[in-house]
Amino acid sequence: MIFLRSPFVTWHRLPVFLCILLIFTAHAALAGEKIYWMEADAPPFFIHEGKYKGQGYEDQITAIVKQYLPQYEHIHIVANISRHYRQWQDGEPACSLAMYKTPEREEFAFFSIPSMLTLPPVLIIRKDHFKYFGGKKVVNLTKVLKEAQHLIGRPEHRSYGNTIDTILNTYGNSRNIYSYEGSQLSLNMFKMLIAGRIDALPGLPEEAMYLAETLDLRDQIMTLTIEENQNEYDAMLTYVACSKNAWGKKVISEINEVLRAQRPSEQYRSTYERWLDESSLEGFRKLYENVFLKITQ
Repeated sequence: MIFLRSPFVTWHRLPVFLCILLIFTAHAALAGEKIYWMEADAPPFFIHEGKYKGQGYEDQITAIVKQYLPQYEHIHIVANISRHYRQWQDGEPACSLAMYKTPEREEFAFFSIPSMLTLPPVLIIRKDHFKYFGGKKVVNLTKVLKEAQHLIGRPEHRSYGNTIDTILNTYGNSRNIYSYEGSQLSLNMFKMLIAGRIDALPGLPEEAMYLAETLDLRDQIMTLTIEENQNEYDAMLTYVACSKNAWGKKVISEINEVLRAQRPSEQYRSTYERWLDESSLEGFRKLYENVFLKITQ
């Protein structure tokens, strides 16, 4: 009688290293592809410590996106913007939320439809310097830079939208711009402002208020509206960015599906609203409905 040999009978004869390889391959398949979420240390976008840990509005948006992409293993990495750039340029499976879309970044990253609407950037100053900026709540940034009477802090590689970036790049120089790169960019630049090492700092309104309250300095700072960015939505919209390769193209397509489905929800909108003061809510909601949700491609 001839017995047919089952392929499973010889399992124990396979080389040990091959067995280990098969086990790890199976585990990787179950775990799914990885997405490395690159997160700046910049409250209240992302909050990595303290009593509000994980409650930043980009923390919450990331959680929503992850919930609807269960096929991926999601890994969070705290990194400055320079590392974001390196990950994308190297083609790593890396994505970031809250990114302005700029020509430079589009060279090495794909962008989603808008993932967040924020109020436009402002100029953060000390209250006791208000008179030195003309004593008005609206300031012309081009004029400020041309006059070169004030030193403006600018975190390295941070974008404020094409309009403000263009002004800073065109009129900024060593006499009126102080560039800084390092950890906790927003916090450290804010401390430089309070210490008088710089005279002003571009930033978002909620960012200014969060840092002022965290350091118990709210009565010492104020924000000035930047004249040049009031009639453009560019400075109000941010996106998810992923490496510009086949992997990134696929992931951005999947993220867009999540965004189209979730952006209209109250849960999604409230991630940002919780950091606004009451007087800003009505205007923000109008922009959210009439501008943000209209952009679906």
